Parts: sequence; C-alpha cells; structure tokens
Amino acid sequence: MSSSTPSPAAGTPVVPKNVRWVLAGILLAMLLSQLDGLIVGTAMPTVVADIGGLDHISWVVTAYTLTTACSTPVWGKLGDLYNRKRMFLGSIVVFLIGSVLSGQASSMGELIGFRALQGIGAGGLMAGAFALIGALLPPRERGKYQGMVAITQAVGSIGGPLVGGFITGHLGWRWAFYVNVPIGLICIVWCWMLLKVPSARKGKVVIDWLGITLMTAMISAVVMAATWAGSTYAWGSWQILGLAAVAVVLLIAFIASQKRAPEPLLPLRIFTGQRNFPIAAVLLTVAGVAMFGSTLYLPLYQQTVQGASASNSGLLLLPMMAGTVVASLFAGKVMSKTGKYKIFPVVGAALLAVGMGLLSTMDTTTSQSTTSAYMVLVGIGIGFTIQMANTIAQNSVELRDMGAASAATNLFRTLGGSLGVAVFGSLFTSAITGHAGSAPSEGATDPSATDGMSQAAKDTYLHAVAHGTQQIFLVGALCAAAAFVAALFIKEVPLRGKPGGGQQPAKKAASGPAEKV
Repeated sequence: MSSSTPSPAAGTPVVPKNVRWVLAGILLAMLLSQLDGLIVGTAMPTVVADIGGLDHISWVVTAYTLTTACSTPVWGKLGDLYNRKRMFLGSIVVFLIGSVLSGQASSMGELIGFRALQGIGAGGLMAGAFALIGALLPPRERGKYQGMVAITQAVGSIGGPLVGGFITGHLGWRWAFYVNVPIGLICIVWCWMLLKVPSARKGKVVIDWLGITLMTAMISAVVMAATWAGSTYAWGSWQILGLAAVAVVLLIAFIASQKRAPEPLLPLRIFTGQRNFPIAAVLLTVAGVAMFGSTLYLPLYQQTVQGASASNSGLLLLPMMAGTVVASLFAGKVMSKTGKYKIFPVVGAALLAVGMGLLSTMDTTTSQSTTSAYMVLVGIGIGFTIQMANTIAQNSVELRDMGAASAATNLFRTLGGSLGVAVFGSLFTSAITGHAGSAPSEGATDPSATDGMSQAAKDTYLHAVAHGTQQIFLVGALCAAAAFVAALFIKEVPLRGKPGGGQQPAKKAASGPAEKV
C-alpha cells in the first residue's frame, strides 16, 4: 500500500497508486452523512406517531444541524494538529454511537440529545473527508476524481428519501438509525487498512479553547436565529434581533481571539492569504442555499401542484442531480488537462442564476418536463460551482491549514443552507397564509394538505404553493447573481501538482513548517 508523501520543493502530495480505492472509503463516509439526514427526515412522521413529541420535532433537526456546524471547525483543526486519519475515524465512531443511541430512544427528549451527539460526529465526517481529499490529491490532479465526489453527493440526495421510505415501511423507524452501523464499520475498516497519513505536527500542541468556545457560541446564535425566525418568532422580534446582535459581538470577539492564539481554530491567514478563499466561501454559501432550497421545495411543488408521486420523491430531483454529475465530470477533466478553472464558477453561477430565475416563473400550469429542464440548468450551475469552489479554496492555502480550510468551506455551506431554509420557510409560510387563508395552518408543507378541500379552496391553495415557490427561487436567483459577480474576481492562480511542477499558491501564508502528509 502506497502512502502519500510531499514533494520536497513544493510541499505537494504525491498521488498514491491506490488512490481510487482510498477515496472510495472516504466518500462512503461522506455518503453516510448525506444519507442520514434524508433518511431520518423521511422517517420522522413515523417517529412522532410512536414516541410522541410533535411540538418538539423541529429540535431533532436543529440539534443535529447545530452540533454539526459547531463541531466542523474543531474536527478540522484537530486534524491539522494531530492526525487527519485518526480524527476522521474518531468522528465516524462518534457518529455511529449517536446513531445506535438514537435508534434506542424512547422519548423525543432522548432522541434530540442523541441526535446532537450524532451531529458532533457528522461535523468530522464532511470536514475530514474534504481535508483528506485535499491532502491526498494536489489541486491539478483533483479534477480527475471530481466525478466520484459528485456521484456520491447525487446518490445521497436521490437515494436518501427512497431508502428512508423503504426502511421505515419495512423495518421500522429505528432502522433509519441502525442502518448507519454496517456502513460505518465498513468505512472504518476500509480507511484503517488503506489510508496512510502520518502525524501532522511534532512537539507540543496548543489547543485554542477560547476560539472553540466563541465559535461554538456564535454558530449557535446564528443557527438558532435561522431556525426560529419566521416560525417561532417574527423576523423583527426582539428574540431574533437579540440573537443576531449576540452573533455579531461573538464574531468580533472570535476574530480578535484568532489574532492572538498560538494555534488559532480558523487561522485568519486562510482568509487574507489571497482573495480566492473568501470568494470560494461566498460561492459555497450560495451553493448551499441553492441545494437546500431546491431539494426541499422542488419535490413539494411537484407533488402538490403538478401531482407527482410522493413515493418517488427522490427521483424527482434526478434531472438536477444528473446535471450536477455531468458538469462536475466535464469541469474536472478540463481543469486537470488545462489547469484553467475560473471559467467554470463564472459560468456556473450564471447558469444557477438563470435556472433559479426560470424556476421562479413556475405556476399552476407549468409542466413537469418544463420544470425538469429548468432543474437541469440549476444542476449544471451547481456542478460547475460547488466542486470547483472547494478546489479553489484548498489551492489557496498551505497543506498545514488544509483541515481548517476544508472545515471553513463546509461550515459556510452548512450555514448558507441553514439561513436559506429559514428564509425560504418564512417566505413559503407567508405565501400560504397570505393567499390561502382557508388552508390548514398545520401541515402547510404537506402535499396531502388539499385532501378533503372543495375545488375552489384547492385551487386557491395550489396557487398559494406556486406563489411561495416563486418567491423562494426568486431570492435564490438574486443570491446566485451576487455569486456571479463575486466569481468574476477570482484570480486564476496556477494549481499545485502535475503537470505544472507543483506550484505554490500565489501568496504564501504565514511562515511555518508545512505539514508532511
């Protein structure tokens, strides 16, 4: 088994001969994290019917999202400081323990607590996966394997609802959690045998406990505000404004702490080293908004307004996911062959804006084929944007900061998705209550909400759903337009790795020994 060692001149890792096998194990863990959220979401109605706690059901998602976001930067930094392989495997173990406990929960309170533990492990799964990919593959070579990542994400998005429906219907909701165990054990054994990553640092290691505390509190304030705004409390309420003010104060304190910390949780040099990293963060945030909004509200529109089958809800996203995979494969091959990449996030953001804009024109008469065509544009835009933005971000930092950089990009995408869902949920709820006052307030996002309505009430409700969908994708289009402007400012820094001789980023980060991987 070959291990990855750095190029003496450039600190660029040499691609191991068995890299595809190694990546398969890493991506299986990434798939595990993606599948879990969608499978659990499908099983939640059955969970509530069994153990009760309907009034606290949102906390099952909130607890998981909150701990995932808070733990992501911590896992990434610990991987930089100690050993990425051990931190990655440790996160899988934590995730599996949380899964088993969640499957044994006898009350909604227990389930929420165990989901929080599971979310801590999930934070290390995604951050660790992207950091390991960045450590194993130089950016110039990464395009050859970009399709594997895209396919993994597509399978997770499409397969989650299908697998969740099957498991819940045939094995019971507890197996929505237990199914993680065999997959996770395969990941652990696979990566333990094939993945070779020596210790990241030598000598004494200082952990930034203050930074961890401030970051956790800040992310908690942001996620809680995003979760409660427009549902539990009004956007302009003192509770939401207070949380926003607390988040701003904590952000300022966090930045100040990172300037003084010997080993900062999120080194400011990754943001100031060159402009590409913050631009990539913007692109990933917008991609998170687009993906979360599309995967949540497109199936709802198609089932409610267009009459699509709920049993095949996962397949409704197939046109978008197909566009994502094809675009990622094409962009990766071109990037590896030519070393050019700026054109893809520029075109991707433009297509994303156009696709979201077209989706915002859908009404009660729009056909499924037309919606599918619009979804393909969105998928191509995401495929050109999201994987390329990850590569651009990782090419902007030194290898010693790969974990922190990967954690930061995943954090921005997660927060983008959380904020997007909060805004979209508020817009959708306002549309339903404003245009369909007679529609049921409970289950407003349930496709079966029209059951038992008169034809006039049903037509009013369908128009309200279509109007809410229009508002969602109009906001998404505006966000994508802003990402397009940001992409224009990307500086095409030569990619490290063959066949360019392993160039360094345009501006080297703060001095210090590069990590050996």
